[in-house]
Amino acid sequence: MYGICDCDNCYVSCERVFRPDLVGKPVVVLSNNDGCVVARSNEAKALGIKEGTPYFKLAEEFPGQKIAVFSSNYELYGELTSRVVSIIRHETPAYFRYSIDECFMYLDGIDERKLQPWGEHLYKRIKREVGMPVSIGIAPNKTLAKIASKLAKKYEAYRHCCMIDDDYKRMKALEWCPIEDVWGIGRRYAAKLQALGCRTALDFAKHHPDWVHLTFNNINIMRTWQELNGEDAVPNEELAKKKSICTSRSFNGMISDYETLRTHIANYATRCAEKLRQQQTVAQIVGVFVNTNAFREDLAQYWNFQEIRLITPTNSTIPIVQAASEILQKIYIQGYQYKKAGVIVMGISEDSPIQQDLFDTDAETIQKMRRLDEVVDRINRMHGSETVVIGAQQYTQKNGKGKANVFANAIKHDHKSPCYTTRWKDVIKLK
Repeated sequence: MYGICDCDNCYVSCERVFRPDLVGKPVVVLSNNDGCVVARSNEAKALGIKEGTPYFKLAEEFPGQKIAVFSSNYELYGELTSRVVSIIRHETPAYFRYSIDECFMYLDGIDERKLQPWGEHLYKRIKREVGMPVSIGIAPNKTLAKIASKLAKKYEAYRHCCMIDDDYKRMKALEWCPIEDVWGIGRRYAAKLQALGCRTALDFAKHHPDWVHLTFNNINIMRTWQELNGEDAVPNEELAKKKSICTSRSFNGMISDYETLRTHIANYATRCAEKLRQQQTVAQIVGVFVNTNAFREDLAQYWNFQEIRLITPTNSTIPIVQAASEILQKIYIQGYQYKKAGVIVMGISEDSPIQQDLFDTDAETIQKMRRLDEVVDRINRMHGSETVVIGAQQYTQKNGKGKANVFANAIKHDHKSPCYTTRWKDVIKLK
């Protein structure tokens, strides 16, 4: 049996851990640069606030409503969800973290008759020790476990843990689940299935496998169909580690000068390198894209993407930043107003063994880079992200007195909460 632990309204719940006065009140969390709503409390959903609503429209669409607004605080969210995962680590035979707010669990070795009370106990422990509400789904495969967690979240009668352990429960769950909510069915395939008359997961599951193969000719859709019919078809190794990693942002305003754009690219490349190290992989391809604002028809438009293949795959920050900066030099054109940029790393493989360059004899430099990354990662974990950064991640801006101020990041977060658990200056003081 598989389980999944899903943090309810994750970002909002993280904010409420240290702000219990917000329980029962509408709360929203904004995207990077305070652009639009990416997370909502149940109370905010009840008001009619949609995901993706621009921040500036909240006041005009919901006049008179007291809505608590927060900028994204990924440092806080990452630390609190890591506490949730640490509890899961002690409670389950095996697990892997699927996303910031979801964790798959392998429940072999636990008596099937005890799984329901085990799930309820896990919820209570996480709520007591971390303060985060979670929903737990248990089923014979990962797709059904995801559906079970949605049922646990929606209906209180499940006591935060829903288990699908027979065909009757499976059929009822599929009948309830809209096709667009099925894990593995993207927006494009959901629209196609709806056009073919598949409104629910059950409609899709009832089709013959030959129909699925001829209609879609896609191995992932076929595996989803198999899992909806009770088989265990999604390979575990395909979920554990990402095959490509992208870090991108829309800017707060427009950027035209090369140096500021280069600083953003360096920040994104650094985050890609950090994510590679977290999943113990290396990348062989680094790509960079830039584009202008397609909605500004009064401005000249430009989009470009290029990539570089590294001779030796790496997860070290400095060579990945250097490669990204080299690409930016090639695709940057002066005179355009850039709205978004990003870095993508591809060709990902395990970090050991690594195929070295036949003509590169400087193995000592590679080891120095690795030790440097380990030290920087450890310092940033202990004292907060970006405590230590490389020079390329900083940009300078003249103040009113003609002096240069140095900043490490250009992301707007006017409503960001304190980092209560990761920065000494933000630790709550008791009087």
